[in-house]
Amino acid sequence: MNTTVAKNFSKLALAGLMGAAVVMGLNAYAGIKGSKHDLGSGGTAQATSSNTTEVCVFCHTPHGANNPTDSDGNVQGAPLWNKSLPSSTYTRYSSLKTSTLDGTEAAVGSVSLACLSCHDGSQAMDVMINRPGSGLYSAGGAEFDSGAIGAMTGSPLPNLGTDLSNDHPISIQYAGGGLSYSGGSFGGTKKDSDFATPKTDAVNGNPIWYVDANTSNTRDKNDMILYTRTVGGTTQPYVECASCHDPHNETTAGTSSVAFLRTSNANSAVCLACHNK
Repeated sequence: MNTTVAKNFSKLALAGLMGAAVVMGLNAYAGIKGSKHDLGSGGTAQATSSNTTEVCVFCHTPHGANNPTDSDGNVQGAPLWNKSLPSSTYTRYSSLKTSTLDGTEAAVGSVSLACLSCHDGSQAMDVMINRPGSGLYSAGGAEFDSGAIGAMTGSPLPNLGTDLSNDHPISIQYAGGGLSYSGGSFGGTKKDSDFATPKTDAVNGNPIWYVDANTSNTRDKNDMILYTRTVGGTTQPYVECASCHDPHNETTAGTSSVAFLRTSNANSAVCLACHNK
């Protein structure tokens, strides 16, 4: 290969790599933009706003976010959450009195409350604390489009309502309980051997548990994320809505799966990541 051809080949290869990177970036961004979690004018949610093209603002704000804690000091909601959290009373999975349920439920909380702030149908989907525009901050939250969007509909999906007895347990100890974190060390043994053993890590002194769904040995968005909660003085992992669901990833939708899962559920991969069956 002569020098001129080699230079041209290198330029084409570089252009191809740059193009691939752009496409990958667009695909990643398309995970939320235009999805059913996009309430802006370009979204496909049940109802969308004609007053803003913003995507993230309906759930997150860079300033003045809602970060309440429960009596044990657990943060309720998602990071930089821009909505009022529901104060609903929920009927739990444990009300079915099934003998196979061996984990103890905590009060519905953590990131699950963020999901339920739309999915229990108790408030309009466009209620925000820091609405788009100047001077539209409201600590208690307020509707952005004044009734144009309204509360989520469709029962039992996507509006779960306040009866969660027909939904996968949330705010419940993983693997029947038994795992713990104290004094900077992980300890305990899972009580139920029918669950996969989670991986552990600590970031900024905070414990992390996750089920390594893609066996990469590093926590990533495709893993089943367990949420750290301290209940009755014991810090341990809990299953929450976002353990299985990634609200930013609609790309799992398809003939063999549904949107907003952490990974495709083809061959029941989501279920079998945690459940040894």
